[in-house]
Amino acid sequence: MQMQQQAGIFKQLNNQEVKNFNHYDYKDWSEFRLGENRNTITPKEFQLVCDLHAKYYDHNFYKPCTCSPKTINKWIKDLNTIWDRGVLASGN
Repeated sequence: MQMQQQAGIFKQLNNQEVKNFNHYDYKDWSEFRLGENRNTITPKEFQLVCDLHAKYYDHNFYKPCTCSPKTINKWIKDLNTIWDRGVLASGN
C-alpha cells in the first residue's frame, strides 16, 4: 500500500489516516500527560491541546468554549490515541 508523508501524518491512499506525532509534538504531549493535576489544565496546556488537535485533525485552529469540558476532553482523548502510537519514525 502506497503512503504519503505530510507534517507528521501518514495518509494512506484508501482515505484512512494513520497519525503519529512528530518528535517535538510527542515530547510536548508527553510533558502534558505527566502533569500533576489531571482535573484541570492550565491556559498553556489548553493552547497546546487546541494547537495539536487542529494540526493533526486537519481543522482550523479555534479554542472551544470553556463553559463545558466536553469538546476539550474529546480532543485530549483523540491526542492520547495518537500519543499511544508513538513518534513518527525519521526517514519514512
